[in-house]
Amino acid sequence: MNEAATNLAILLWACDPDDPVRLATPFFHASAAAAMGAQVEVYFTARSVLLLEPGVAESLYAATDRRKSIHGYMREAAAHGARFFVCGDALAAHGLSRDVLAPQAAELAGAVSFIDRVMDPGWRTLTY
Repeated sequence: MNEAATNLAILLWACDPDDPVRLATPFFHASAAAAMGAQVEVYFTARSVLLLEPGVAESLYAATDRRKSIHGYMREAAAHGARFFVCGDALAAHGLSRDVLAPQAAELAGAVSFIDRVMDPGWRTLTY
């Protein structure tokens, strides 16, 4: 791994629960980076916040074989140490409150936090 940047921030912007085929990859990448020793942060914004609503990610599958739900990919990323952050404005836009979210998403952070990571040379960023 490149020693200059050992951290990864992932922005879930176009990850829409209505298109589950695109949802496993960001969490798979988060798991891989965390397993390689990187500090990993996943930022949920726009419609991706809906994945944190109870029952949503559990009912979504990226493949037709239905071996692992999107929630399974999320759990693996969290188990490897990825931290999940949720945008308060996106929550409000979708009529959600923080107290109904999955426990992994206990922290609020939005645009300023993600841009801080983008500007930090110790971090790499991915946007999905």
